[in-house]
Amino acid sequence: MAQKLSGYHRALDLFEGVVGGVTRDGWDRPSPCAGWTARDVAGHVIGGQYLIRAMATGAPKPDVSSAPSRYAAGDALLEWRTARKECAAALTPDALRRPVPFGSLGDLPLGDFLGGYLLEPLIHAWDLARATGQPARLDPDLVHHAFATAQIIAKELRASGDLGPPLPAPPGADEQTRLLAFLGRRAI
Repeated sequence: MAQKLSGYHRALDLFEGVVGGVTRDGWDRPSPCAGWTARDVAGHVIGGQYLIRAMATGAPKPDVSSAPSRYAAGDALLEWRTARKECAAALTPDALRRPVPFGSLGDLPLGDFLGGYLLEPLIHAWDLARATGQPARLDPDLVHHAFATAQIIAKELRASGDLGPPLPAPPGADEQTRLLAFLGRRAI
């Protein structure tokens, strides 16, 4: 299972690096996510760790999209590390086998779900980097896997209003740019 989660952990590491690079005055800057600041983006991903912990333990799932900045209200890096540590502690072998709902695909073991969940911290690492003026180049291997996940889940996310329409990618665009366009983001 550890190998299956290596991409997930690499995406979390990437996100943590971007959170650590936000300057004190960067948290209120607008992000590529409509209506969200950099703090909202960070809070959403921090809250996502509590969501995964809830999935691992069978606890009620928190709403991580409404007022997400509450998860990053103070020292966002410390709050991220705390959430990540608490989530990791809940990811026992039994928890990773626990079935969790995955939209129209039905139930998947949590470990399999996390293999695709890397899309969330990866794309929001890009959002946070863009909002705060940091380099926004993503790991090409993670981008490739995240793009595959995005193509599976985009239809349902668009239908629910959680994802906007795709944008056209420039001719000859690399895979990161195509992924961003598919998710409604402009790379430039």
